[in-house]
Amino acid sequence: MRTILPGQTIGIIGGGQLGRMMALAAKEAGFKIAVLDPVMDSPCGQIADIRIVAPYDDEAALEELGEVSDVVTYEFENIDYEGLNRLTQIAHVPQGAELVRITQNRINEKREITAAGAPVADYITAQTFEELTTKVSTIGFPCIVKTAIGGYDGKGQVRIDSPEEIHIAESLFTHSPCIAEAFVPFSKEISIIIQRNAAGQSYCLPVAENIHIDHILHESIVPARVPSEVPMQANEVAIKIANHLNLVGTLAVELFVLENNEILVNELAPRPHNSGHYSIEACTISQFHQHIRAICGWPLREPRLWAPSIMVNILGEHIAPLKKAITEYPHWSVHLYGKEEAKVKRKMGHVTIMTDDIEKTLQEIGSSAIWSNE
Repeated sequence: MRTILPGQTIGIIGGGQLGRMMALAAKEAGFKIAVLDPVMDSPCGQIADIRIVAPYDDEAALEELGEVSDVVTYEFENIDYEGLNRLTQIAHVPQGAELVRITQNRINEKREITAAGAPVADYITAQTFEELTTKVSTIGFPCIVKTAIGGYDGKGQVRIDSPEEIHIAESLFTHSPCIAEAFVPFSKEISIIIQRNAAGQSYCLPVAENIHIDHILHESIVPARVPSEVPMQANEVAIKIANHLNLVGTLAVELFVLENNEILVNELAPRPHNSGHYSIEACTISQFHQHIRAICGWPLREPRLWAPSIMVNILGEHIAPLKKAITEYPHWSVHLYGKEEAKVKRKMGHVTIMTDDIEKTLQEIGSSAIWSNE
């Protein structure tokens, strides 16, 4: 296992907020940062030592990133798999490219989750719309049809409630083959983030309870308000998947909690995750610091929760009311990502609130009126 030391350079593919927070954690330990992003003034680019401005699939730019970096990581999974795979031949990419190939395609992802022995909802795969119509009865209605490739924050998927509605899914097949999942009535959505180094040492962050609005994460509540057996199950599932995939770095596992407190895996994300942002203030080590340790070949630190916490996303429409209210809440930790244009529904930052009373703090968030349109 190669060890990367302070003073050396960490290359990051992707210049968004995850790359920025990753870079800030690395800089605390004395690392230098190189970033590849199509935008010069990206959130990560604003604090990087070296900026390579080019598309993510630019072969020459990827090669340049590899040349100037002692280790290379990535901040999102929708990067060019072929380019990343080529980069692994000439640069130190401890995460490899296989995890990106798997998580870029929902069919591959479901296959690997199942192979790891983790539970998922009943599903079918379909290369064409015609194949979907012939197979969908095996999982029944309602069901969720999703494109195998692409789609995030609820895009690229539709809910089908009856055979008469199946035509709604036809347009999805213009993008890629699809997967159809039986709809499961769940009581909560949770996520767990597992981080693992090349030596096989791994730790999970505390389980987060996630509340979505319009398919975009709104709040993460930690610890999740679930019976004690649920986090234990989530830990076991995350470890199974991480070991099966030979994970190096970070993997977020999104799950459904059913009425009987059993869990099903929904999706994977091979990177730091929005639902883990609370860990910057609320844990003995954040997901970003742990990610840097994992890819640099350092021993990992056991994360522990200092206090119950709530993380709330700041979208474009929340920036103005947040700035008006910011002086009224000195116990809030405010993170803004350096994005210039505050577009509606665009993730601009987050707030983390450590608390002794989750319910009281949820009321405080509501009464602030910052998120009053939610």
